[in-house]
Amino acid sequence: MIVLVFLMLQTIVQAQSPKPKIPTELLVGNKNLYFQMVVKRSFTPTSKFRLFVLTNYTANYEARTEDNRLNIINQVSYTYKKGFGVMAGADINSFKGFSPIIGPQHNFVSKKILAVTVASFFLNEHRDFKILGLYEYKPPINEKWSFYSRLQFVHNRSLRSDIHNKSYIYLRAGIKTKSTIFGVGTNLDWNGPNQIFQDNYGVFVRYELN
Repeated sequence: MIVLVFLMLQTIVQAQSPKPKIPTELLVGNKNLYFQMVVKRSFTPTSKFRLFVLTNYTANYEARTEDNRLNIINQVSYTYKKGFGVMAGADINSFKGFSPIIGPQHNFVSKKILAVTVASFFLNEHRDFKILGLYEYKPPINEKWSFYSRLQFVHNRSLRSDIHNKSYIYLRAGIKTKSTIFGVGTNLDWNGPNQIFQDNYGVFVRYELN
């Protein structure tokens, strides 16, 4: 499914030039493996319509498939002023399945900073609500190296029943040279109504595909 979505996105945004890079990341942790890919592109260089796809997958080391987790966020957004806009799309995950989503969002991009904030209202039976934040800071160290840091979080709960579904905080810190980033990271997850806590600490490598 991930490969199919990726190929579809490549076809939709192929008119954009130059194309923004696609970050792919692997975290090797003390408890599980974590993979993430982010696609963020405009349909054309001058278009206010943009595509945002966040795919992540967590796999444990003990072959317990019930503990593996998949989440794919697909959004088409319209930006109208200073990074503020609205989006519509779909959220696909291993604990709630498929649901259409709509909501506001804000984006800010510079050489040093990336900031994405999205509020998603789920058009499902439970009327779920999710807030997603993805923030990166990449100041240069010298001509070849840069510092890299990231805060990524999600909070998802049912508005109808006021029950917690899922929350997480993911942190990264490392160094970047050209298209490669490596360093240390941690994934902190809270799952279900009882907010069962799971932590994962390790090292990560990230490569930005053209």
